[in-house]
Amino acid sequence: MSATQPPRIKGVLSPVLTPFGPDLEPDARAFVAHCRWLVRQGAGLAVFGTNSEANSLSADERIALTDALLESGVPPALLMPGTGTCALPDTVRLTRHAVRAGAAGVLMLPPFYYKNVSDDGLFAYFSEVIERVGESRLAVYLYHFPAMSATPVSLALIERLLKRYPGTIAGVKDSSGDWANMEAMIRNFGQDGFDVFPGAETFLNRAIEAGGAGCISATVNVNPAAIVAIWRSEDAQQRRLLQDRADAIRKIFQSQPMIPAMKHAIAHWSGRRDWRTVRPPLAALSDTAGAALAAQLEAAGFGIPDAHELA
Repeated sequence: MSATQPPRIKGVLSPVLTPFGPDLEPDARAFVAHCRWLVRQGAGLAVFGTNSEANSLSADERIALTDALLESGVPPALLMPGTGTCALPDTVRLTRHAVRAGAAGVLMLPPFYYKNVSDDGLFAYFSEVIERVGESRLAVYLYHFPAMSATPVSLALIERLLKRYPGTIAGVKDSSGDWANMEAMIRNFGQDGFDVFPGAETFLNRAIEAGGAGCISATVNVNPAAIVAIWRSEDAQQRRLLQDRADAIRKIFQSQPMIPAMKHAIAHWSGRRDWRTVRPPLAALSDTAGAALAAQLEAAGFGIPDAHELA
């Protein structure tokens, strides 16, 4: 491993929820506490992803939260910050900050406001970011989430980027929900050092068997140890049983809007009501919906261990 190329990040990563205070400002103390709790459970930190409400955060807020994490002693090698924005200069700024902070990589959403853009346009965007950042240790993980961004990252685009930037284009988070697409990415580009992370733990066992790099999944925020156990298990039968259990818990969370549901669960088990707060346009779960969610989870035997650390 060269001095300029850090070890690749693998395993189970959380797109870390962002706690807000009553004034809707990010709560850096609670954010750091949540990240440190996740690390103790064995998870990496894909901060500023979809479930982080990243597109409701300013560039300055993302940088300040990253700095707070680093100052708390969280190892930068565990970080994969989301840096993709619609504004090219913001993406460059966030990416450069992450690389210089020592992050293992960056998760880069394509510019998503303009729809039906060509692969030529997306190639130009990613290329411009890479060239402007100009750091040899930059590792870009593309973020394919067509249902949300309406800007897919095609196999042809990945192939083109890998040819132009081998080593720098490090992998993808595929949140399409399409296993065939994930499998094609592993099959076509895995030999080129391209790491594929499914965007839900639902696909983790299949990804392990196919040669995937782990997963980056919303419910790692609330169920990290159980999902990490799937990744670490070397027994195929045990992995299937662990997968079934994790899938059942995820299904309960998916019965409500996911971000408010996960925040409500943390508030419920930690006793800290502020955790329920989301930034508009999202809305917190009602007391009725939240109570129903907690009852379902408790009936399934779910709990958040050491939740007092999140209070």
